[in-house]
Amino acid sequence: MDNSNLFIFIVCAFALGVVLILSRNNVPPRLRRGFALTAVIMVAVAFILMIYSLYTMGT
Repeated sequence: MDNSNLFIFIVCAFALGVVLILSRNNVPPRLRRGFALTAVIMVAVAFILMIYSLYTMGT
């Protein structure tokens, strides 16, 4: 697995999560749930990929 692409995705996912948390009052109510769901999915995938990368680092 290419670790540079993984690192960029992880940084972007966590940055998106932070931006959505900090600007939750400025998002229109209609879009709030979709943005939050997208951020949660991206952060979860980033966390899973981090764990997978640590697990396969030894091989």
